[in-house]
Amino acid sequence: MSATVLPGVRVEVVRDGEDPAAMSGYAALRRRAFVEEQRLFHLDDADAFDDHPETRVLVARGDEGTVVGGVRVHLACEDATLGWWRGSRLVCERRHPAARGAIGAVLVRAACEEALGAGALRFDAQVQERHRRFFALLGWEDVRAVEVAGAPHRLMRWPVDRLARAAAAKAALGPLLDGALGTPAGWLGDDGVTVAGTDVVAATDAILPAMVEDDPEWAGWCGMLVTAHDLSAMGAAPVGALDALGARDAQHAERVVRGLRAGAQALRLPLLGGHTTLGAAGALSVTGLGRTAYPVPGGGGRAGDALTVTADLSGGWRAGYGRTQWDSSSARSREELAAMLDAVATAQPRAAKDVSMPGVVGTVGMLAEASGCGAEIDVAAIPRPDGVAAADWLTCFPGFAMVTADASGAPPLPAGPAAAAECGRLEAAPGVRLRWPDGAVTNALPGPVTGLGPSHQEAA
Repeated sequence: MSATVLPGVRVEVVRDGEDPAAMSGYAALRRRAFVEEQRLFHLDDADAFDDHPETRVLVARGDEGTVVGGVRVHLACEDATLGWWRGSRLVCERRHPAARGAIGAVLVRAACEEALGAGALRFDAQVQERHRRFFALLGWEDVRAVEVAGAPHRLMRWPVDRLARAAAAKAALGPLLDGALGTPAGWLGDDGVTVAGTDVVAATDAILPAMVEDDPEWAGWCGMLVTAHDLSAMGAAPVGALDALGARDAQHAERVVRGLRAGAQALRLPLLGGHTTLGAAGALSVTGLGRTAYPVPGGGGRAGDALTVTADLSGGWRAGYGRTQWDSSSARSREELAAMLDAVATAQPRAAKDVSMPGVVGTVGMLAEASGCGAEIDVAAIPRPDGVAAADWLTCFPGFAMVTADASGAPPLPAGPAAAAECGRLEAAPGVRLRWPDGAVTNALPGPVTGLGPSHQEAA
């Protein structure tokens, strides 16, 4: 990254060994400020973060190439994929014609951008007391007093909104559907709905049109997958599915049907019929039917219940979707898939929701909202594939993943090859909070996700 941000000043990101002159200039500014002038350190202010391969240094250069400021962005814990980052050693050349505060502000903003790009879910800085107002004006939160190198500092935190943005698409549901639904009390906001007077559960899902157009077989597979998961989350045994398909021609439709057929076989959800329109833009929705005498609600939790995440950690990122879709299902056997899909029906937890596009944290928020609660989850305890960044895993569609609420100590879902971990609690306060390895708690979702409210309220 290199961009002109002030007249006569530009900011660049420097990796270890890439630009010795820039690193030397930054080190000289640090030594003069923190060792010679402020006497915070004796002889040298270098530490282990300077040598860590993940550390990024942002330097500000004047037109003549001289380093006039810098800041470090580095990991704050040993788990490089957890998403906990820190900024430190911010320093500016006070004799440069550009205002020192302006250079500092540009460096701080660039550091925030760099941390977010690196997958930060938490970004902290320990700043000297006299700089507290400066950081607050830039939007940082003042957390508490700390001591660094024997001097009073403030722990400041940049509000990271990645998880909230992942869940934001659901925020329109409450206002949009207000008065439009006749959902029975106890099932509002659920993955499916019970049909009154029967043991039938119905669930429906639509696939993004772009996926239908660009990746038809995968669209068909996913249509069956997410519908099977919705039935599974309510503890329903699959009966069958109906699809509504739009395709530009018969060849396009055949590719979608190929995926539907494969999903029907693998997920024990036979296609019973549906509707097909040719000469149309790509579109697909699948409605599933299941049966259970004991449906599990998404809003059956209560404050104090333990939250468990059960997820299939096998597989990898689906090609063509960046880090938004994890494919753990297409290589699984019918028996392995059955073990996961039957787990909620067998265990009968108080509440269950399958993880969908809002990601793990957004789904926790929806279960908590439907239960009339909020939640706190231990971000490090959530099952996650090795080497996969928490910021990606918690915001992606993860293939098979289920969030359940039950009494503390209840046995995990008997979900075959999937991994399970108790990782949080439902709480009375709304929203979702993350607990970190150092005991700190940060806000992930400020309040309800959908606006539909608790499930025991009548929707219409």
